[in-house]
Amino acid sequence: MKKVAVVLVNYHDYAKRFLNDCRQSLLRQDYDKELIDFYVVDNDSSEETFNYLKKEFPEAKILRRKDGNYSAANNLGFQEAIANGCQYLITANMDTQMDENWLKELVRALEQNPEVAVAQSKILLYKKSDRINSLGNNINYLGFGYTDGYFDKNREINGYPNIKGYASGCSFIVKSEVFKMIGGWNEEYYMYHDDVEFSLKIKTAGYKIVLAPKSVMFHKYEFSRSMKMFYFMEKNRYLTLLIFASKKYLSLIFLPLFAIELGMLFKSFFDKSLKARLKVYMYFLKPQTWIKIKKERRKIKEYRKVSFSQLSKDFTSKIEFQEIDSPLMKIFVNPFMKFFWFFIKKLV
Repeated sequence: MKKVAVVLVNYHDYAKRFLNDCRQSLLRQDYDKELIDFYVVDNDSSEETFNYLKKEFPEAKILRRKDGNYSAANNLGFQEAIANGCQYLITANMDTQMDENWLKELVRALEQNPEVAVAQSKILLYKKSDRINSLGNNINYLGFGYTDGYFDKNREINGYPNIKGYASGCSFIVKSEVFKMIGGWNEEYYMYHDDVEFSLKIKTAGYKIVLAPKSVMFHKYEFSRSMKMFYFMEKNRYLTLLIFASKKYLSLIFLPLFAIELGMLFKSFFDKSLKARLKVYMYFLKPQTWIKIKKERRKIKEYRKVSFSQLSKDFTSKIEFQEIDSPLMKIFVNPFMKFFWFFIKKLV
């Protein structure tokens, strides 16, 4: 059996709200206790939260960060785990509870599939445990990400289905040597879409991402929207396209990308997101942003085994925000997106 690290990230009041249930389910795992290391990264740390974590999770090593950067927090936890000899690394949300076979089945997914570098748990909704939260996530060809199977009836799934899009950062396992090769999370993302970026690097390096359906997690999922969330999701959506996509691909999607952007800009005048959208534009007007993009493209090129055009074959044409029932999306936007993707996909 391999030595495994489980990394949780605390932010503000998360630990007081969620840690106890999560910890209890982690301690019940059917896996050799001597081979599990627990790490909690206290992100945006205060003395109060740091002391609370030490008291309430004595089995874990508590690491501290100040700025709230979720990507950097995961990097810190994984780097500490690697230094302590962990061969498999797991990132998990704190607002969760795990089935007792959760960890064992994640490990089994990697052990039985040498070509796989990342495996995601089957994530169910906590309050409605007969309903799915995620069976993996999809990537739209303009960079939007959304869950696969959201609120579908839970069902038995055999084998290890390939995840065409990206693994949910709520619960996945990665081989430590692959994590080191791709350089971990890009800390420029800060939060949101970080799992899209991480998964695309895994696939670019030639590895597969699969669902481990017998590794079951229950997610206390709460849909929320904020301008901070909106800013990072939009900034990172464009960042992903500019870092990974070929120049040819970017030229092919320019028209639908521009049209959708105009529509979203118009909408921002009415939903109070204009300030956040202008902040996104300002980010991409900074010369240092483009320096960072160029640097990341060079780094990815060093281990690239799969072209972006090949990866894009698994992208979807529609956008689904499952928590928001939008007639405009169904009647106009998705048919428009589908129309363009029908032609673009043939040319990529």
